[in-house]
Amino acid sequence: MKRFTLILTFLVLTLIVPNPVPAQNRYIVRSTGGLSSVLNLCNLLHCQVQGSLDGPVGQNFLVTTTNNLLVNLVNGTLTLVESLLGIVSVEADHMLPIPHAPLPSIPSGLYDTAPVNYYGTIVWHGYAAQPGSQIIRLQDAQNGFRITGTGIVAVIDTGVDVNHPVLQAVLLPGYDFTRNQPGASEWLDVNGYQNGFTDTNSQDQQPGYVQQSTAAVLDQSTAAVLDTPDYAAFGHGTMTSGLVHLVAPKAQILPLKAFSSNGTGYLSNIVAALYYAVQHHANVVNMSFDLTSNSPSLTQAVSYANKAGVVLVAAAGNESTSAPVYPAALNNYVVGIASTTNWDSRSSFSNYGSVDVLIAAPGENAISTYPGGTYASASGTLVQFASRRRHRGPDAQRQVIPESESGCQRAFPRYPSHPGPESRPPRHLPGSFCLGE
Repeated sequence: MKRFTLILTFLVLTLIVPNPVPAQNRYIVRSTGGLSSVLNLCNLLHCQVQGSLDGPVGQNFLVTTTNNLLVNLVNGTLTLVESLLGIVSVEADHMLPIPHAPLPSIPSGLYDTAPVNYYGTIVWHGYAAQPGSQIIRLQDAQNGFRITGTGIVAVIDTGVDVNHPVLQAVLLPGYDFTRNQPGASEWLDVNGYQNGFTDTNSQDQQPGYVQQSTAAVLDQSTAAVLDTPDYAAFGHGTMTSGLVHLVAPKAQILPLKAFSSNGTGYLSNIVAALYYAVQHHANVVNMSFDLTSNSPSLTQAVSYANKAGVVLVAAAGNESTSAPVYPAALNNYVVGIASTTNWDSRSSFSNYGSVDVLIAAPGENAISTYPGGTYASASGTLVQFASRRRHRGPDAQRQVIPESESGCQRAFPRYPSHPGPESRPPRHLPGSFCLGE
């Protein structure tokens, strides 16, 4: 009887334990036939349409499947059936990282907590008067040319601290593509801190390393929570937004969360964020990431934004190479920005060359806003950009950034890390700025 009971128990447990869910393969499908053609494709290949990536454009869709039937169509030749359906391309939806550059030391500016008024907001002096802003003569540009920013800058990143006192007044609601919901709070990724956190005693705290790439002024308990790989890129979006605000304090910021706090994000979320930015009237889009190979869907989204007259800026990358990275290498549409030291030489980690780089700006030990109402420092080619003029039309990028040698810092195809015959960097465009990925 006991043996029968054990067997019966085993059978019941076997029946109620769910089978492992098959892994979902993700694809970006582009079609000139709209949703109906993609639905017809999925009826043939047993896939599911998860939604549109481009809103009213109606040509790009995220598709998932547990089988491998779509694999043959990835970057391959479409059959007559797919062509008749209007399918233009099928692309794997890759997971992309946000690159990081190490931070060898904590800059003195993080200790400079004296409050100063910066265009109606109280900020730390170490943030407002950091070396990078002096090198690009930011104050001269703001005062001499009355450049304080205007319009909307969309930031595709890890989100933002929506309650940060320095940024709160200029933040638009934004969107979280990692959760497919309105809002773009970075704190939603942190267990136990989903409602946010503001350190009211940050001026009394000492700066310390949160990750190898970031030093922040935080209380010890919060710093301990963030010191894990799950939060390797936490604060990245808030820092990017803080530098946008430093350069263009009167511009509004549209935070678009396409990356999680661990520093990874799907290509589909980036593509969707680009279309969203254009359709929500962004004048400038900041893209602090890079791909080692071109993406048809990203190129299409970049072209769409360019035709709408949106200025696109992208990190040139932190791999110390002249190899093409995207979207910076789409140089007919995108302004690629590299990093320089505070002594006007190329940062050792920065990519270089005319394919990826149009201008360069200080990118080491930059100080910016950080979640919790505080400040942090990082290095890399995380891009900030302020435009003096607003243009619409395909030539917007080249109109906003003059191509004359005296107007901006030129690309440096053979620009080494140390002084030499080719080491002199071109001149800076006053008011341009970049820092760390």
